[in-house]
Amino acid sequence: MIMEYIEAALNKARYDMIKDKEPFYAEIPGLDGVYATGKTLEECRKNLSEVIDDWIVIRLRRGLPIPPIEGHKIEELKELKVNA
Repeated sequence: MIMEYIEAALNKARYDMIKDKEPFYAEIPGLDGVYATGKTLEECRKNLSEVIDDWIVIRLRRGLPIPPIEGHKIEELKELKVNA
C-alpha cells in the first residue's frame, strides 16, 4: 500500500534544474512541502522517495489527512481484525 502510493506520487513529480551544487530539483504537486534535490536525476528521485516516506509518517503521527493519488490511499488504521 505505501510503496504503491510512493510510486504513484513519483509518477506525478515535476523535475527542474536549478543553480546549486545539487542542480536537480523535484516536487510533487498536491503534496505540500514534499521536494528534494540531488546531484543527478537518479539521486534526486531517490531523495524524493525518502521525503515522501517521511512525509507520510509525519502526517500519520499527527493525524493529518493524506490526499489520495491515482486511487491510492493511506489511512490510519482504526481497528485491526485478526482471524484466529
